[in-house]
Amino acid sequence: MIRREHGRRPLLLDLFCCAGGAAMGYRRAGFDVTGVDLAPRPNYPFAFHQGDALAFLAALIASGDIHRFAAVHASPPCQAGCALTVGTNHSQGWGRTHVDLVAPTRTLLEETGLPYVIEQPNGRAAIRKDLWLCGEMFGLGVLRHRNFELGGWSIEQPAHPKHRGYVRGYRHGVFRDGPYVAAYGSGGGKATVAEMQTAMGIGWTDVREELTEAIPPAFSEHIGRALHATLRPLEVAA
Repeated sequence: MIRREHGRRPLLLDLFCCAGGAAMGYRRAGFDVTGVDLAPRPNYPFAFHQGDALAFLAALIASGDIHRFAAVHASPPCQAGCALTVGTNHSQGWGRTHVDLVAPTRTLLEETGLPYVIEQPNGRAAIRKDLWLCGEMFGLGVLRHRNFELGGWSIEQPAHPKHRGYVRGYRHGVFRDGPYVAAYGSGGGKATVAEMQTAMGIGWTDVREELTEAIPPAFSEHIGRALHATLRPLEVAA
């Protein structure tokens, strides 16, 4: 049975939620959202629990409270395999400080029996690329390529429009201007906080670290609308 809080919206669990980039898109798609993150996230715009995301999920499964939720989104830490950091990690000796949580996350998500989404940047993180999205698909000022593994449901892959130009910034000592900003790191022509907010459509946090880790809400709104449509016939049949 698909459960709804307040009798209206299906409830989605947002693991490793950071400041809620994904959560806002799911909310716009028709879900109520509860987030979980190890760090305090005072800017998270919805119900929030601070704590270990996998321990929280395991406790929900053990108690049966997981059945209050209709679906789960998870964005486990990805620095160990992210294309933006793996070279730096190796050269600086940082690689071993990052733990890959994708596999244990998937194991618990499969145990829930709920439809799920695992999100990761392009790189070496071991997820199925059931869907991949780009900011240009939504007319955004970032490219922000992201891969998504979908458990228990599917969505059509949208066409990838041709990029309109460069991502603004320095590459190999050469500065190139362009219609997109680099929403990660700092210096080298990368985006200011205000530019990241505008480019990704995130106005409720001005914390650089939270913005650099966020996905644009347009991504999860696209996913959430398809997920919501998938859940609707299941609810009718329950």
